[in-house]
Amino acid sequence: MKKSIKRALGQGLATVLVVAGLGAFGGPASATVPPPPPPPPAPIFGTAGSDYTGVGNPPTADKPQSKLWWNDGAWWADMWTSGGWKIHKLDRAAKKWVDTGVGVDNRANTSADTLWDGTYLYIAHHVVTISTEDGPKASRPDSPARLYRYSYADGKYTRSSGFPTTITTNSSESMTIDKDSTGAIWATWTQVSGVQTGGYASKVMVNNSSEGGKSWGTPQSLTGVDATVAPDDISSLVAFGKNKIGVMWSDHVTGSVWWASRTDGQSPTSWKVQSAVRGPNQADDHLNIKSLQADTTGRVFAAVKTSFDMNSTAKKSDPQLQLLVFKPATGAFDKFTISTIGDCHTRPQIVLDPENNKIHAFQSGPATTVSGCPYSGTSGAIYQKTASMDDPVFAAGRGTPVIQDSTPSVNNVTTSKQPVTSKSGMVVLASDDDDKRYWFADFGIEGDGDDGGEYVPPAVSPFADVVTTQQFYKEICWLFENEISTGWTENGTRTYRALEPVNRDAMAAFMYRLAGEPAYTPPAVSPFTDVPPGTAYYKEINWLAAQEISTGWDEGNGIRTFRPLSPVNRDAMAAFMYRLAGEPSFTPPVASPFTDVLPGTAFYKEITWLAAQGISEGWTEEDGSKTYRALQPVNRDAMAAFMYRFNEKLDFI
Repeated sequence: MKKSIKRALGQGLATVLVVAGLGAFGGPASATVPPPPPPPPAPIFGTAGSDYTGVGNPPTADKPQSKLWWNDGAWWADMWTSGGWKIHKLDRAAKKWVDTGVGVDNRANTSADTLWDGTYLYIAHHVVTISTEDGPKASRPDSPARLYRYSYADGKYTRSSGFPTTITTNSSESMTIDKDSTGAIWATWTQVSGVQTGGYASKVMVNNSSEGGKSWGTPQSLTGVDATVAPDDISSLVAFGKNKIGVMWSDHVTGSVWWASRTDGQSPTSWKVQSAVRGPNQADDHLNIKSLQADTTGRVFAAVKTSFDMNSTAKKSDPQLQLLVFKPATGAFDKFTISTIGDCHTRPQIVLDPENNKIHAFQSGPATTVSGCPYSGTSGAIYQKTASMDDPVFAAGRGTPVIQDSTPSVNNVTTSKQPVTSKSGMVVLASDDDDKRYWFADFGIEGDGDDGGEYVPPAVSPFADVVTTQQFYKEICWLFENEISTGWTENGTRTYRALEPVNRDAMAAFMYRLAGEPAYTPPAVSPFTDVPPGTAYYKEINWLAAQEISTGWDEGNGIRTFRPLSPVNRDAMAAFMYRLAGEPSFTPPVASPFTDVLPGTAFYKEITWLAAQGISEGWTEEDGSKTYRALQPVNRDAMAAFMYRFNEKLDFI
């Protein structure tokens, strides 16, 4: 299994160009100040889908719910069309969702949660009533939440006889479902009661079906009289640990996020309730929970939002989105920061990637053209951040933009309950409720070397100056998505400068990040006279020296230099990579594969090792000979290719 690497956002090479307006002095009093130029158009990330006019709520909401599933080598979704909710299939080659014609629910005021269990597809549709702190609303009776079930054969879904069945007759803000080990389907939602003059109260509700969802029992409350939650709180549910069901809910009244769990087969009322996180401003009504049934430890991962941004004394560094990890062995939750208040993130969803031991967090945030945080929950773009499942430390910053339209006003990302693999890749869906249009992103998931998984670059380039048909496009995107180099931000667009040479300081940063940014404290006194403390990449350069990957030049008289702004030549690049690999045992060939690199040439061993690994193939000249061009600087596009191949061969990331 590949190692999951913590990465710092931003390559540190970025040069942000700020255009300052010049004031005019001494001009005529009547002079008119010209209006500021319009902002540059936002770069587009992801792919536009179909429109969804006629639906009551954003069709990719709500936070706990999953609209996507993977089955039979394809991605599927429950999506709205003019004829109602229907099952759609993603045509990855054509980059579009195709309506299969299989109807689900024709009510425009519903929202859905989906579950594919390998045999049946379950889709729960509930009528939506949204309560807020300023505008509480009671759940409406005679608004049934329905469970639909479909079998699958020969590429087609067929609704099972006797479905839909009724989960509850009341509306709710959200509803999620999962299946326990006995075959029963469980559902949870919050139910608001009361009237405006007498006040409102809300309870966390659960219900369970007979095997396969064929009939349902009587809904019950988990919270009880003494633990009533606020009208805008919500709940979510997950199967975990092979034989357990867990329910999580927000509680604005006590500032807590609560967790209730039970073992399959026991009484429906046998819930063990505990706090997942507790304290002032710890709770908001944003929850998304995932688990791995194959995980023998039974861990549960939950992305939650805090309310720290509502506190007048809050700092930008305070957590806005947190990851809670439940470990049944200890019965406790560990807490990690996904994003801070300064990142301005909201509506998180998480995806588990056990093949690479990673957790992917997706969330809404301001557009890439917007700096700062206009207000909490600003929509505009969908961002991705990743971390190790074993040590989920997320890098600082907003993360990588994966969906953004030119408006931009994308929000409400939704994913799958299922873990992703190198075979499935990863698809996320979102909606622009201003334009009434779906947007989606389709990612490749790097394999662990056992199943032939290969990185699939995005359909839309993350860089304005790198087109999809460009040489080394895949490798440049891989470098970007792994945050080894995120390029420059210039006038609202991101550029890579593929044909510029890589300087030695940037090379140090690239290698430090490729190595996983190991813990390292740079010395107070630099070993290089031309790299004093405070120099860009001071830490990375000194790490490179400490690892003896590069010891610079001995200028005599005890003076050693690194020459940070000098380009890296191809021979030195071979030496750097050989040393980063740990100087593996290698006997260089007697006959060189390159006509311009002969035995005895500087770095002959390192260059021929690079060739033997397939990391560099050199150039094929007109006469059919191979050359390496050892003293030629390495351009940034070639550097991306070298690092991609290095990782493929040596499994660094």
